[in-house]
This record gives sequence, C-alpha cells and structure tokens, in this order.
Amino acid sequence: MTLDPIILFFLLGVAAGLAGSDLRMPSAIYDFLTIYLLLAIGLKGGAELAKYPLLPLLPKVAAVVLLGLVLPAIAYPVLRRAGKLKRADAASIAAHYGSVSMGTYAVALAYLGTQGVEYESYTTLFLALLEMPAIIVGVILARGITAQTHWGRLAREVFTGKAIVCLLGGLFIGWIAGEDSLSSVNGFFVDLFRGMLALFLLEMGLLCAAQMSPLRRYGPFLIAFGILMPLFGAALGTGLGLVLGLSPGGTALLAVLAGSASYIAVPAAMRISVPEANPALSLAASLGVTFPFNVTLGIPLYLQMARWIHGQM
Repeated sequence: MTLDPIILFFLLGVAAGLAGSDLRMPSAIYDFLTIYLLLAIGLKGGAELAKYPLLPLLPKVAAVVLLGLVLPAIAYPVLRRAGKLKRADAASIAAHYGSVSMGTYAVALAYLGTQGVEYESYTTLFLALLEMPAIIVGVILARGITAQTHWGRLAREVFTGKAIVCLLGGLFIGWIAGEDSLSSVNGFFVDLFRGMLALFLLEMGLLCAAQMSPLRRYGPFLIAFGILMPLFGAALGTGLGLVLGLSPGGTALLAVLAGSASYIAVPAAMRISVPEANPALSLAASLGVTFPFNVTLGIPLYLQMARWIHGQM
C-alpha cells in the first residue's frame, strides 16, 4: 500500500526529531498553519452547513456533546486506577482524550478525499463542539465543583481560544457567504489545503519525537492507553454515527473525532485551570502515541469499521 505524501511528511518530522536534526519550524509559521487549517475546515463546513436546515441537526448536536462529556468520564477512572496517576494528571489526560485533534480530523478529510468517500460536511460542527465539554469535565474531575472554581475565567479560555474562534468563525463565514461567494478564496483555502497540511504534519512529527522522553519514563501504561482509548472512543463514535443516521464517511469522521486527543485547546485550558497537572504526560500520550497511531493506522481502520457497521463489507 502506498502511503499518502502528507503521512510521509509526518514520518520525516519524527525521523528528523529522533535523529537530533536541527530542523525546526518557526513558531510564527506553526501558528499560521494552525489558524489556516482551522479556518479552512470551518469555511468548508460552513458552506455545506448552509445547505442543511438547522433544526434537524439539533438532536445530532446534543448527542455529540453528550459523547464529549462521556469520554473523559470513562477515561478518568482508568487513568487513576490502572495508571495510578495523581488526580490532577488523570483529569488533565482525560480531558485531552475527551476533546479532539484538528490535525487528525484534517488528515481524515484528506484520506476520505483520496478514497472518494462522501461524508456530511456538517461534521465540522462536531469538531468545534467537541473541544468544549471535555475541558469542563476535566476541571470538574480535578477540582470538584467548589466555590473556588473560576467558571468565568474557564469559559473565557474555552470560547476565546484560537481553536474555537477560528473554527466557529470559519463556520459562520462559510454559512453566511455560501459556496458561491467563497469561490473567490478557494485558491487559497481549498487548493493549498493539502500542501499546508503536509507542512503542519512535518512540525507535528518533530513535536512527537520531542515527547518520547516522558514515554520512556512512564512507559507501557501511557503507550497502551494512547492506543486502546482511541480504539474505544472510535468504537463509540462509530456506533453513534450509525444511530444518528450518518453515512459511512460521516460515521468514520465521527469515529476519528471520538478517537482523537487534543493538543491545542485542552493543553492551554489545563495550564490555566489545573496548573499542577504535568503537561508532559498529557502531550506524551496524545502527541507521542495517539496522534501518530491515528494518522498512520487509525484513520483507515475507522473507515473500515464504519463500512462494516453499515454493511458495506
């Protein structure tokens, strides 16, 4: 099987990082690529969302938000009991795995495109929605609901973070402008998408290589959790996709979202809300294990799961 070039860019980054190469991407370029991908995904989803009536989507939205609440609640006791992690660390990692990875979703979109698989483009709305519930659950798990919980500060961090602003902003612009009006910017946001994604994955590979040290220290448990939790989440997402009446492509994307782990919005929120949590553990699992597993093996597997449950195999 021939690997997609964008995956090869990711593997190049991992190899360069492990070899001690001085290859680095300037932080401003990385920030630009993140914002670009978020906006591009949001615009595409918004243009497609304009084609659907909103009211029938509300039950699906509610079900997806519930999924975002359930996943970290399931992950937390596993991390506490099997992993013997401190409460703050377990809550932080659980929040990462209840949230989503924009990079993984972008790779999944590219993969479905190369496979010629159709999907409901409003799944981009699910991407935006799943950033938020897990952060709230993670803070509650770490702190409990007390008078000291700074809900206003937390809400500001969640809703004004660049991930949510760019995704929801892109969705809104795409929804208001519509597909025809967006044709004037397609040269930038559509034609260049895969090239920008390749550069983003090169940087992700370098970051993954940098997270190997905590993995060597905490070893087998984080590696096992970083693979088994995505598989479990993807199975839940696949089942939910079938219940919601999504196509095989839409079901696969929901499985990808449920099986991914955040490395943008949640780390920023946890730094403010649960500062005693060790971010190296969360990033070692999400970036060091789950992200490479998903973009190399997980996404094709989740598509096969979706096809199987829809009776296409």
